[in-house]
This record gives sequence, C-alpha cells and structure tokens, in this order.
Amino acid sequence: MPDARIALVGATHDDVRAVMIEGQSGLIAVARDDEALRWRATAGEIEFPSGAKAFVYSAEAPETLRGPEHHAAWCDEIAKWRYGEAAWDNLMFGLRLGERPRVLVTTTPKSVNLLKRIMTNAGTTEVVRGTRDNPHLAEGVVAALEAQYGGTRLGRQELEGALIDDAEHALWTRAMIAAAHEAAAPDDLVRIVVGVDPPAGERGDACGIVAVGRDGAGRGHVLEDASVTGASPEGWAKAVAACAARWRADRVVAEANQGGAMVKAVLHAVDAVLPLRLVHASKGKSARAEPVAALYEQGKMRHAGRFPALEDELCGLIAGGGYEGPGRSPDRADALVWAASELMLETRGTVGVRVV
Repeated sequence: MPDARIALVGATHDDVRAVMIEGQSGLIAVARDDEALRWRATAGEIEFPSGAKAFVYSAEAPETLRGPEHHAAWCDEIAKWRYGEAAWDNLMFGLRLGERPRVLVTTTPKSVNLLKRIMTNAGTTEVVRGTRDNPHLAEGVVAALEAQYGGTRLGRQELEGALIDDAEHALWTRAMIAAAHEAAAPDDLVRIVVGVDPPAGERGDACGIVAVGRDGAGRGHVLEDASVTGASPEGWAKAVAACAARWRADRVVAEANQGGAMVKAVLHAVDAVLPLRLVHASKGKSARAEPVAALYEQGKMRHAGRFPALEDELCGLIAGGGYEGPGRSPDRADALVWAASELMLETRGTVGVRVV
C-alpha cells in the first residue's frame, strides 16, 4: 500500500533500531534484494520502495503514540515494555487507518497483564507459539536448546511459547494478588502512608507513588497507584503532594539513596508542611520486599481495586535478589514496599485513631 503508515514499537528506541530495523532478523536484513529501504535513523523513519513509511516509537514514551494514526503496527518484546498498558492503549486509539488495521506482536510470553489482555481477546487475536517451527534458525539449534532446556520452566517459555503465570521463585504470585483484591477499602482506616521511589536523575523515567492504609484490625490496603512517568522534579513532587492530600496521609516515606537532600528540597518546595520521612535502603530490593510479601501470604494486605502496572512489577521481584520485569526497575513496587513497611512493620511510637 503506497500510503501505508506503520508503527514500529519496542521497549526503547535503541531496541527498535538494533533489533527491529538493523538486527539480523530486522527489516533491512529481510528485505528483498530489489527492495532497497531508506532508513533515516535521525528522523526515526523508514521509507519502502512502494512509498509506505514506518516510524520508530519507544514504549518508554507512551505519549508519543497519542495522536499519530497508522494502518498497521509491529510491537516487539511487549512483555518487557516499561509502560506497556499506556503505550498499547495509545497505539490502539491511533490504529484506525484503512479498511483493516492490524498489529503484529512478537514477544517472549512473560506473565504480564497486557499480554494476557491481548492473548485472550477472542475473535481478534491469533496466537502462534514456539521456537521449534521457526524455519530460519540454523540447523541443530533447536535440538541443542531442547537438550539443555527441554522440560524446564525456561524451556517451556522460550521453546514452546507457554505463558507461565508466575516467575520462578517470585515473591508475589498472581494467586496471592487475586486473593488480595477487594472492591473498596473499609471506612475504619486508622493511618495512611504514601510511599515514594523517586527517579534517579533530574528527569528520571518514573516516580513510584503508592498510597497504603491500615484498618482497625491491622490489615493493610493499597489505595492508589499514583506513579508518574517522565515528569520533572517539580512534576513528580506535585504528584506526591496531591496523592498525600487526596488521602489525608499521615506520612510520606521517600527513598533517599538517590540524593536525599534534593528529594527533601523538591518535595518541600511544593508543600512546605508535607509530613515527610526519608529512608535509606540498606538492603537490596528483594530483601526489603520479602517481609511485605509475607504479609500478603498471611492475608494481611488487600488491594482496593486493580493496579495492573504495580501488580506486574510485584510479580517480577524474585526471592534472593533479582527482578524479571516489566521495565528495568520496579519503581511502583518499591514505593509500595516503603509504604507498607512503614505502616505494617515499623513499631516506633504509638499511633492514634484517624478522624475523617
């Protein structure tokens, strides 16, 4: 189609370039000898001999997909997209050109909510699984992989294309989170804390912001995932202050390992009386998360609603260390851990009853 507009969406711009365009199985490599593609890397655009054009997008910047219209899209490694839900939804709203807009998704089948949404969309999604039937692999590769990984969890995922619900040794499982869901938090919350995992840089990728309350019976309730992405320091600080105000939080707990003085200054610049406590991480992410995961196992934590991005990150935290995505860092999960630790695990001082 000469006027076709195609979206190429990967986890990052570098992934699109290195894998989808310039990789050994990328568009340039698989093009026919008589089909010279014009790849303008600076503009992030490919032009085909027919006149059709493909445009590079990063799932780390979902807002760039809001507005542009396309006839088709190729989405690669969607299970590791950092802001998958937002990027996918924005893409879908713009996928409206031509008589039959379509999207191709190629990915390792990791258990994230977005991939489950796509795969279970009956009538509109066709699923092709597995590595065994790939005719483009070198001779003997599949046999060698079978010999090493056949029958293992990783082999089922990579060779058979099986969607395995929980990562091996994950601190949170889908069943644990499903059991924690509730329609709404109770009215007898005695204390509310907002946990914050600030961005590492001046304009980091994400700021984790999660509000958690404790009821009269000592149970914790996740009230809101107010995390923001790509915001300036003033922007994420305002989001923190707004969340604290919405829930009338008794305290805001923010990690201070990445420039504690800056975090304090930025937050107090937007709200001078914000009840802030800075905390320093002396343990790794998984070690800090283990006691909070235990609260879920004991039935002491609830989710007042559904928080897909947060829940995906929780299920990516691995006992003994490590994180298996989505994204590079579990910002939302870290924020929840800070809030729940302060609310449910700290024993300093006495706590009064809230009157709201």
